[in-house]
Amino acid sequence: MEILAYISAVFAGIVLGLLGGGGSILTVPILVYLMAIPAYEATAYSLFVVGTTSLVGSINYMRQKLVDYKAALMFSIPSFVGVLLTRKILLPSLPDTLVVIGSFTLSKNLAIMVLFSILMILASYSMIKKNDDKKNTNPENKFYLIAKFFFVGVFLGLVGAGGGFLIIPSLIFFAKLDMKTAVGTSLLIIAANTLIGFLGDLTTSVELNWNILILFTILALIGIFIGIFISKFIDGKKLKPIFGWFVLIMGIYIISKELIFK
Repeated sequence: MEILAYISAVFAGIVLGLLGGGGSILTVPILVYLMAIPAYEATAYSLFVVGTTSLVGSINYMRQKLVDYKAALMFSIPSFVGVLLTRKILLPSLPDTLVVIGSFTLSKNLAIMVLFSILMILASYSMIKKNDDKKNTNPENKFYLIAKFFFVGVFLGLVGAGGGFLIIPSLIFFAKLDMKTAVGTSLLIIAANTLIGFLGDLTTSVELNWNILILFTILALIGIFIGIFISKFIDGKKLKPIFGWFVLIMGIYIISKELIFK
C-alpha cells in the first residue's frame, strides 16, 4: 500500500503539471487510505505538499508572464490569515470527539474527511463543466472578494487542499483576469496560503514523519515535470473533464465509506 501511495503521489503531480491544478486534491485521500495517516495529520502533510507543488507549478506561469502579482498579494493576505487562524487556533482547540448522537460519533478526523469529500464533489463540478473565459461585466466588489478569500482560507485550513476551483472563478469575475492568468495567479496564492498554514502547524503538537513528507513531495514534483512535458503533446483541457469524473467518484466513495460503510 505504501508503494501504491508513492506511485499515486507521482500521478497527482502529473495531473497538476498537465492540467495546471487539481492534482493536489488527491493528496489527503492518498495519505489517509494508502498510508494510514490520521486525517488531521494528513491535512498538515497535504499543506506542505500542495504548497511546494503549487509554487513549482506557478513558476511555469511566471515564465510565461501569466501571474498577476498585484492580485496575488491583495487576495493572498486575507486567505492566509484564514488559513493560519484555522491551523494555529481552531483545529488544535477542537476535541477529538465533536458530537455523539446515540451510536453515531462525529470525530474530528471524520468531520475533516466528510468536508474533504464535499470539496472533491464541488471541485469535480468545476472540472466537468465547460469553462467560460469571458469576464464578468458586473462592477468589482473587492470587499466581498476579500471576505470570500478569508473564508476560502478557513476552508483550505480545515481540509488541507488548494481550493483553486474557488479561487480561479473569483479572480476571473472580480479581478478581471483571463483564465490562464487566473490559473497562474491562483497557484501562487495557494502556495502562499498552504505554506503559511504549514508553518502554523509546526508551532502546534501535530506529529510529522519528515522522511515520508519529503519523499512524497519529491515524487509529486517529479510528476509535475512529467505532466508539463506531456502537456506539450496533449491538450490538458480535453483531459480535465475526465479527471473531474474521477474526482467525483472518489468524493462519493469517501463520503460513503466514512458515513455509510464504516
